[in-house]
Amino acid sequence: MYQELRQIRAEMTSAESMFAVGEIEVRGETLKTFTNAPATLGDVWALASMHGDKTYLIYEDESWSYTQAYAETASIVNWMHANDIKQGDRVALAFRNYPEWMLLYWALTAAGITVVGMNAWWVTDEMQYGLEDSAPKAFIADIERLERFLPVRDQFPDMKVIGLRLPEPVEGVIDYADLKNHGGEMPKVDVDGDEDACIFYTSGTTGRPKGAQLTQRGCVLNLMNVAFMTAASNAAEARANGTEDQLPAPGEGPAPTMLVTTPLFHVTANNCVVQPATLAGGTLIFMYKWEAGAALKIIDTHKVTNLSGVPVMAREIIMHPDFDKYDTSSLVTLGGGGAQLQPDLVGKIDKALENGKANTGYGMTETCGLITAVVGAFFLDKPESCGPLVPTLEGKVIDTDGNDLPQGEVGELCVKGANVIKGYLNREEATEESIQSGWLRTGDIARIDDEGFVFIVDRAKDMVLRGGENIYCAEVESALFKHDNVAECTVFGVEDERLGEEVGAAIVVAEGTELTTDELREHCAKLLANFKIPRYIWLRTEKLPRNASGKFLKRELRDTLDPADAA
Repeated sequence: MYQELRQIRAEMTSAESMFAVGEIEVRGETLKTFTNAPATLGDVWALASMHGDKTYLIYEDESWSYTQAYAETASIVNWMHANDIKQGDRVALAFRNYPEWMLLYWALTAAGITVVGMNAWWVTDEMQYGLEDSAPKAFIADIERLERFLPVRDQFPDMKVIGLRLPEPVEGVIDYADLKNHGGEMPKVDVDGDEDACIFYTSGTTGRPKGAQLTQRGCVLNLMNVAFMTAASNAAEARANGTEDQLPAPGEGPAPTMLVTTPLFHVTANNCVVQPATLAGGTLIFMYKWEAGAALKIIDTHKVTNLSGVPVMAREIIMHPDFDKYDTSSLVTLGGGGAQLQPDLVGKIDKALENGKANTGYGMTETCGLITAVVGAFFLDKPESCGPLVPTLEGKVIDTDGNDLPQGEVGELCVKGANVIKGYLNREEATEESIQSGWLRTGDIARIDDEGFVFIVDRAKDMVLRGGENIYCAEVESALFKHDNVAECTVFGVEDERLGEEVGAAIVVAEGTELTTDELREHCAKLLANFKIPRYIWLRTEKLPRNASGKFLKRELRDTLDPADAA
């Protein structure tokens, strides 16, 4: 099977292929790229508009065809130009996952206007910081975000403020309807691939978040990487099984129906779900907020083919008490990225879905999305891996002194390619620290096996250092999740006078089950060395706190839990 994967990847990246890989000079570095890729996101959107009357966006009882969506994006661009917002300017978006996000994103990027993705969970102070840092000429928000912004409105006297889906007019705020109804054909704008497409803020471990500058080229390469990785894995699996002749030709298979579950101000949804589905002529369904029961109903009603979120969402889907009441046979893949998919979940998804496969993608804002991806039989065979590198990235593992390590050894993963970001907005020092001679230091501890599959061991800053022993939180979490009564868990270090740190674990017990700390430790003893077994365990019934992407707020949780309350 792995031999077939190598063959398929070589064939698909050859000079004659649509995924032909070559090199390009970018900011003084020679980097890998797809030589046949569209030049810009505007080119991608123009290609997508050819899907015409196919349904593109669905939100509750509203829908847009591709033709309607393209017309609305043209109107938005013309409004921007009429209001002196042009190529090279920035526009900030601050609202939940409404379909208008994608309409604004495609319009602005096609016009060479940079989208600033504002975290919808930011409070007033954080919002003010993001606006001061990015200096947009316009700010577009729904009523919740608008109410947080208005107390600092006077700090931005020259910035146009636009309200989206407002329940009633707000003084001094332009209604989005003005943009939608402005009219006109899509203007021709000559956009360079190295221009900023968007600025997405990374949630740093300390201090203020940094604005990552994702380029037009980087975003286009990412959506092609997503398409490549799925096609290559499916083709390799089919060739190994002798069913390759049953695969549809490129571009001839059914278009996906995707349920968008994570925030559009991050690359997981915006770059890795929405953009590839758009180019393929897919249908995108948006939810007001994530709720597994509601998602199951949408899957059944709309025959959703792909659900890609953070791992906890997949777990909530298959563990939902009403799972068997809904038809999920349309699902082709279930999984996602944004956090590591725990190994136990791979087999559980495979068992739960009638026709679907587990998949995952590992990536970063700093690579405009994917670094690796894996699906189906390859994931079942290597459930602890996040897959091989995408074609446009080189990879290596280094030690703490920056020296390259031999294959198979554990160290910090570094990647290099044309889809790595330009840098961090207004943060030259941080850019130079993270990107060195084109190599991005991911901050993730990993190893690469002899098949080229990457195994993320942990975040470099998430290790527990217990008496000189490195304990990887992901390994302990993986062991805990293998207990059937564990619904959620997160592992972190707890300060200890003698050993420096001890292992702590916050655990949510599955609904309708019981669990004791003694049972958990006995379970872990079968899977982990004694020093890795959690010393502090907090059993909970309420869900663990999460950020807007659905990732557990590990540090926030650690800081609020009292070791004296642990068992």
